[in-house]
Amino acid sequence: MHFECIIRTHVGCRRKINEDAMLSRPDLGLWAVADGMGGHDAGEVASARVVDLLGSCAAQSTLASRIESAHQALQEANRQLLTMAGGPGGSRTIGSTVVLMAVDAHSFACLWVGDSRAYMARRGELKQLTHDHSLVQQLVDVGDLDPSAAARHPNANIITRAVGSAPELVIDSVDGKVLDGDVFLLASDGLTRLLSDTEILDGLLATDLEGAANRLIDTCLARNAPDNVTFIILKGHYT
Repeated sequence: MHFECIIRTHVGCRRKINEDAMLSRPDLGLWAVADGMGGHDAGEVASARVVDLLGSCAAQSTLASRIESAHQALQEANRQLLTMAGGPGGSRTIGSTVVLMAVDAHSFACLWVGDSRAYMARRGELKQLTHDHSLVQQLVDVGDLDPSAAARHPNANIITRAVGSAPELVIDSVDGKVLDGDVFLLASDGLTRLLSDTEILDGLLATDLEGAANRLIDTCLARNAPDNVTFIILKGHYT
């Protein structure tokens, strides 16, 4: 399986610093997007540390071993960020969300912490692979908030889990098969909070993915992109 890879990042319309970071390592079969926690100290440092440690993972022959290495890298990032912030219980938080995907010839595995998301487009349908670790998602889960109102909720930016936010890092995961023509999206919430599922799906189904990626960025900027916008599109092809 060969993966076509399209990467975009933009500081957006309101932020002075891009606190997002990304990793593209086809040689490791590994891609990631990290979003430094806005409003906290050194968000750009946190996201960079996460992707740097993921990128330092040694090449592994099996998907399971790649995921185990990525899991260990995230745990190490959590320890380092807590130390940088002055240790558990300190007054500072240096944290980041992360979503990553590892692949082999026939399968994928995804790890995530926070509200950066992974999607899969298959046979004309879009599926969100991840489940946000956020306050609004908790409200949706218990039936107190309609999903359609989540992106506009005043507390939509509050996440409940991040690398560097607590001594114990809980990482969620999902895995599955990769079919010829599957398209995956890894994205920070700067993209997903501004675009509908229909707009995301249209972009992932486009024949020209480079052009579609440019249009996704342009749409976010036309909507005054209040946050950094970062995403990776992966399309699987059998060769």
